[in-house]
Amino acid sequence: MTSRAGSIGRANFVDRFGLWTKEQADAAAQANTLIKEQGIELVRFVFPDQHGILRGKAVIADAVPQAMRNGVALTTTLLVKDTAHKTVFPVWSDGAGLDMAEMMNAGDFLLVPDPATFRVLPWAEKTAWVMCDIYFDNGKAVPFATRNLLRRSLAALEQKGFDYVSGFECEFHIFKIEDPMMGPAHGGQPSTPPEVSLLWHGFNYLTEVRQDEMEPAMALIRRTLLDMELPVRTIEVEFGPSQCEVTFHPGTGLETADLAMLFRSTVKQVCRRNGFHATFMCQPGLETCFPSGWHLHQSLVHKDGGANAFIPEGDGPLSPVGTQFLAGLVQHAREASAFATPTINGYKRYKPNSLAPDRAAWGKDNKGAMLRVLGGPEDPGTRIENRVGDPAANPYLYLASQILCGLDGMERKLEPPPSTDMPYAVDAPLLPRTLAEAVAELKQSAFFRGVLGDGFVDWFVTIKEAEIARFNAEVTNWEHREYFEMF
Repeated sequence: MTSRAGSIGRANFVDRFGLWTKEQADAAAQANTLIKEQGIELVRFVFPDQHGILRGKAVIADAVPQAMRNGVALTTTLLVKDTAHKTVFPVWSDGAGLDMAEMMNAGDFLLVPDPATFRVLPWAEKTAWVMCDIYFDNGKAVPFATRNLLRRSLAALEQKGFDYVSGFECEFHIFKIEDPMMGPAHGGQPSTPPEVSLLWHGFNYLTEVRQDEMEPAMALIRRTLLDMELPVRTIEVEFGPSQCEVTFHPGTGLETADLAMLFRSTVKQVCRRNGFHATFMCQPGLETCFPSGWHLHQSLVHKDGGANAFIPEGDGPLSPVGTQFLAGLVQHAREASAFATPTINGYKRYKPNSLAPDRAAWGKDNKGAMLRVLGGPEDPGTRIENRVGDPAANPYLYLASQILCGLDGMERKLEPPPSTDMPYAVDAPLLPRTLAEAVAELKQSAFFRGVLGDGFVDWFVTIKEAEIARFNAEVTNWEHREYFEMF
């Protein structure tokens, strides 16, 4: 009889390379116990890819203890795909186009679960979920692992004596599916999106009537989030048709990014199972739809005592540390745009007088500025809100870029420009108008090449340039309308 030992992952991978803390080992034991007690049949082992999409494998319950010890193998091609799931790099060439033997020939990397993230999914029968970190089978951390990049950025802050506190407000749309477009001709890379209709008309911002119209769909989401004990704060109807917003209480370290990943994936799955289509695309290509944003609130707290390090002692809006952090965000806003807004579609949101920013400016409690400073003396909620984010952004890259920019401001003791009350008229650097412009800024950024390394920047830029090239090769509806009859 053939032994099943080692049939998942690599034998004793976690122990061989010392990848868990004692707390994680204890959490793994608790997860295995919970699986038995609740009759869990399937556990999804997932990781966030370069686009902030969860990928992974589902493991039958009796194989989960082995998967916990050994990891779960996935193909390295997942790390070099664009948003159409097309492989961008020549993986069968020498070094896979990345000068990395580990990436050649579509070999494996390993998902190593973070057992502290284990949870039961209330919408999927007898199914649980665990977030994973990723490693090559030689034990090296994958250099393109965005969750680990955020972890390293947090560690750099900790060396300065601070923890990072963040919370987010995320806008998105929910539509009713009229036709799922599931015919054979509708498959492809990318596939044909569903035909949809509105759930509410919009244009009555924050009215109770519109709130009640969206309640049947939002009740599904709300109950699921509460069942999962996620830190929901508010659920709001937004201005646009079928547009809404959910906000969460702040978290520390990795918590906000992990929460954003779980939230987006949960919303899409719960909606689809109930005949709805949820999208975090910034600007749906539907008549009358409004763009959505992701507002990131952030502050630093002292590791010794936990006091908010942004609270000013005098009359200024921020402490010296907070002011320097703010200056770093302003200084690097253009080159960080590709991380905050990584889609071609997202740049259609940057418009004057639209409650979305169009330049690298800041203001005190000003919702038109890219950076909105809130709080003040004796206010423990003092923070910086960045309003530039695309709801489709990879949260680990978004948060890490903020930390790294803010750290640079602290280390160099930068001073920000004056605050503004006229965010769409102030003389300040304009944000990139397209993803191509943003990627070009990142590509030539000495700062990000210094803190992230040439390999990481070139990998990210190459994937984004492939998406841009595909877009530029398409004939759009605008072109057809503009030129077909005229010429």
